[in-house]
Amino acid sequence: MLIVSTYIAPSAIEGVGVFAAEPIRKGAPISRFEPDFDRLIPMEAYEAAPPYLKRLLDRYSFPHPDNPSLLVYEVDNARFMNHSDEPNTDFSNFACGVALRDIAAGEELTCNYKDFFEGYELLAHEIELSAGDERY
Repeated sequence: MLIVSTYIAPSAIEGVGVFAAEPIRKGAPISRFEPDFDRLIPMEAYEAAPPYLKRLLDRYSFPHPDNPSLLVYEVDNARFMNHSDEPNTDFSNFACGVALRDIAAGEELTCNYKDFFEGYELLAHEIELSAGDERY
């Protein structure tokens, strides 16, 4: 769950992204895992889900770093955070994301998905979108 003010807007990286609505100082916490708010979805429920729900979860969830039998689905703007190999946030501590540098209001927040999703690879639709295909 993001604990800084954000908004969703078109992203130069892909589709939409999450943007800082206020300046954020280097080292400031920007997010924390809130088990009462962030959804934890058992893998059995994912496997039994209809295709449209699986597509949603494939795009916006990730395996819980400490419990691979669960998926984490963030229901706030955090689910729109795009991947970057040179991110401005650090989620290597899953419980608390922090700003790696000063982030200006209006700047897109990015993270390296590999910090919390060990087997992360771009999904096929992300590769298509990066090649100019606007379908989803």
